[in-house]
Amino acid sequence: MKIFTNIAVALLIALPATAQEQTVLERWEEDRTQVFDGAEIVLEDLNWVARPLVIFADTPNDPRFQQQMDLLLEDIERLAVRDVIVITDTDRDAMSDLRTTLRPRGYMMALVGKDGRVALRKPSPYSVRELSRSIDKMPLRQQEISDRRGLGE
Repeated sequence: MKIFTNIAVALLIALPATAQEQTVLERWEEDRTQVFDGAEIVLEDLNWVARPLVIFADTPNDPRFQQQMDLLLEDIERLAVRDVIVITDTDRDAMSDLRTTLRPRGYMMALVGKDGRVALRKPSPYSVRELSRSIDKMPLRQQEISDRRGLGE
């Protein structure tokens, strides 16, 4: 699984030449199952559009990071339906906007709501099922579900 995770993350983060001209949100709208590099993310740009799920580690070789990515990639479609944008940050020296805002220490997973508030912080890997349950309990998600039912979707 370790080799699969490294290859999958590298492929998902790699940007085609045409994608470099698009914004993060435009690329995410085209394919909600891709993983984004934290260096290109400004959390405020995602407010009211997406739920950022940020996976931090000091190195991509951290076993917890690799386990978390394996768990996410197995069932990422369930997160895409919930407007989750998956973001990784494995460069502790870069001091990205994400690191400055969320202040991780080593491995950490953080789920940020559409309102920009941190909804969940975990120091160990979390399954997509557990994440989905946490998201589905959020008031805004409850409203989204209610609105979809009302539209007959």
